[in-house]
Amino acid sequence: MAEAGRTEAGPRPTGVLGRLGSVRMRLLAIALLPTLIILPLVLLLVVGWWTRQFDRLLISKVQGDLTIARQYLDRLMERSDETLHALGDSVAFEKVAEGGDPAALAAFLAARRAALGLDFLYVLDARGQVVAASPPGARPDAAAGGVASSPVVARALKGEAGSGIDVVGPRALARLSPELEARARVDLVPTPGAVPTARTEEGRGMVVQSAAPVRLAGDARGALVGGVLLNGNLDFIDTINDLVYGRGALPAGSEGTATLFLDDVRISTNVRLFEGKRALGTRVSGEVRAAVLGEGRVWHDRAFVVNDWYISAYEPILDSAGQRVGMLYVGFLEAPFLALKRTILIAVGIAFLLVAAVTIPILLRWAAGIFRPLEAINATISRVEEGNLSARTGLAAKADEIGRLAHHLDAMLDLLRQRDGELRRWADELDARVAERTRELEAANAELAAAQKQLVMSGKLAAIGEITAGIAHEINNPVAVIQGNLDVARELLGLAARPVRTEFNLIDQQVHRIHIIVSKLLQFARPGEFAGARDPVLPAEVIGDSLLLVQHLLSRAEIAVERQDAASRLVFMNRVELQQVLINLMVNAAHAMPGGGTLTLESRDMARGGRPGVAILVRDTGTGIPAEHLARVFDPFFTTKGQGGTGLGLSISYTLVERAGGAMGVESAEGAGSAFTVWLPQAADEAQA
Repeated sequence: MAEAGRTEAGPRPTGVLGRLGSVRMRLLAIALLPTLIILPLVLLLVVGWWTRQFDRLLISKVQGDLTIARQYLDRLMERSDETLHALGDSVAFEKVAEGGDPAALAAFLAARRAALGLDFLYVLDARGQVVAASPPGARPDAAAGGVASSPVVARALKGEAGSGIDVVGPRALARLSPELEARARVDLVPTPGAVPTARTEEGRGMVVQSAAPVRLAGDARGALVGGVLLNGNLDFIDTINDLVYGRGALPAGSEGTATLFLDDVRISTNVRLFEGKRALGTRVSGEVRAAVLGEGRVWHDRAFVVNDWYISAYEPILDSAGQRVGMLYVGFLEAPFLALKRTILIAVGIAFLLVAAVTIPILLRWAAGIFRPLEAINATISRVEEGNLSARTGLAAKADEIGRLAHHLDAMLDLLRQRDGELRRWADELDARVAERTRELEAANAELAAAQKQLVMSGKLAAIGEITAGIAHEINNPVAVIQGNLDVARELLGLAARPVRTEFNLIDQQVHRIHIIVSKLLQFARPGEFAGARDPVLPAEVIGDSLLLVQHLLSRAEIAVERQDAASRLVFMNRVELQQVLINLMVNAAHAMPGGGTLTLESRDMARGGRPGVAILVRDTGTGIPAEHLARVFDPFFTTKGQGGTGLGLSISYTLVERAGGAMGVESAEGAGSAFTVWLPQAADEAQA
C-alpha cells in the first residue's frame, strides 16, 4: 500500500523540453516578447506600409510630371494654331495674298517662317494646289503620306482652323526640304528588352502641323499651313525637362529625363548613353510598347530606360486621324530613392537594436526577481514529493505576492505533516474494512455464478426454439416443391410415368434435402458430432440446379429469367446450403413479382477486403422493400408478407452465408425491385486459411 498522505506525481519533463516549459523560460518569454517579437512585427508592418506609401508617392509624382509635359505639348500646338491663325488674319498677309504675286507671297512666307521658328510654311488654294511655300521649292504632297494630306489641312480648306500631330514619310519630307529629311533620319541603336526588328534606321518625321483658312486673290478660298519637325528637336524636349524637373525638383543624385517617341524609337530625348551623347535611336522595352502603343494605356511604373531603372510615365500620342503613332515619356532615376529608402530602413533597424540593448537587461533583472523565488518554491515541492515532509522554502515573508505565497506554502507543509499521521491511522482502519467487504463480495460472486448458469440455460432454450421454428420453415419449402412438381406431372402425363422421370427424380432429391435439413438441426445441437461437409463448388452449377427447382413458380408467374455467369472461381461452401440460400432468394423474388417481371441471376469474380471471392446477385423487378424495413430484413421472425411468411428464410440464409465466411447484403427501392448480393470467399483462399 502507498504511503498514506502522499500522492504520486506524474513524470516531470526533463532536458530541453523541460527547460522550455519551466517558469524561468516562460517569464523570460513574457518579458522579452514585446521587445523581440511584437515590436519587430509592428516595425515590419509600419515599414511595409511606409514603403508602399513611398512607392505610391513616387508614382503620383511621375503622374504629375507627365501631366505637365502633356500640357506643354498641348500648349505648343495651341500656340502654333493661334500664331498661324493670327498670321492668316493679318493685314500684311491680306495685302500680299490679294496682290496675286506668288514670288512676293513666297518671300513673305520665308520671312514669317524664320520669325515664327517654323520648319515649313506654305499656302494652298481651294483645290489643294501649292500657291507659295517656304523653304523655296518646297512641294508639300497632297497624296497619302504627305503633309498636305493631313485631316488638319482638309478641315482648314473647309474653313475650320486647327492643329495636330502627323507622321510624314521620308520622301514627303524630302519634297518639303532635304534638310528636314536629314534631320528626321535616326540610326536605330540595339536596345536591351526592345521588340526585335530588322530596321536599321527611322526615316519618318513627327511634325506639329497647324492650318488656318485664308482668302486669296479674287476672294478665293485657301489655307495657310505651317509646322515644326519634332525629330531631333532638342529645344522642345529640354524645355519640357526644365519645366518638369527644374532645380530642386529631385533629391541630390537623381536625374529627370523626358523623351518623345515615334512609334517605339526615341527621336528627341535628354536620356544619355555615354559621355553626354543623347540616346537618340534607342527603343522602348517590349513590355511598355505593348501596354502603351498596343493597348493605349498610360504606363505609371518603374521601367528600364536604356541603361538604368527609372520611375517612368508613358502615354500614347495620337495623330490628327486619331491613330497611336508615338509616346511621350517623363521619368527620374530610381536608384537615389532606393538608397534613401535603404538608409531609412537601416536607421530604423539601428534604433531598434539600441532600444533592445538598453531595455533587455532591465527586463531580465526584473524577471529574475520573479523566477528565483518561484524556483525555490518548486524545489521545496519536489523534495516533499520525494518524501521529505520537513522541507521548507526558507524565504523571508515579503510584501509582494510571491513572498506571501512562500510563507503560506511553509504553513501548509506544517499542516500536511500533521495530517499525514492522521491519514496513516485512517489507512489501517480502511484496510480492515476492505478485508471485510472482500469476503462479502466473494459470497456475492458465488451467487452471481449460479445466476449466470441459469441465464445460459435460458439462452440455449431460446436458441432451440428459434431453430425449431426454422426447421418448420425449411421443411415447408421442399414439400411445396414436391407438390408443385406432382401437379405438373398430373397435368401433363396423366397415367404415363415414363415422360416424367425427371420430376420423380426431383422428388427424390427434395426428400434427400429434408434429410439434410434435419441433419443441420443435429449439427447445431451437437456440432462436434454432426459436422456438415464443405467442398469447393462452382457457383454457376448451383445457380442452375436451384433455378430448375423453382422453374415452375417462375413459369406460373410469367417471370423471365436472365443469367450472367461470369465467375471463374470456386467457392468453399456446402453445396446444399448454397442451394438452399439461392432457392430462398428466388422464391422471395417470385413472391415480389406476382404480376410477372424479370429475375436476374448474376455471378462474377470480386474481391472483398483484399480477399478474392465470388459475388452472386439475385435481382427482381418487383414491389421492393420500404426504406424503413431494409435494416431489419435479416432479423429472425421479421417479414413483410403478413400471414404468408414466417420471417426466418432470410435470417437462416444470412447465418449460412456468414458461417461459410461470406457476407450478404441487400439494395432496394420501393416500387423499383430488390437486389440481394451473396459474397463467398474463393475455395483455394479459404482452404489455406
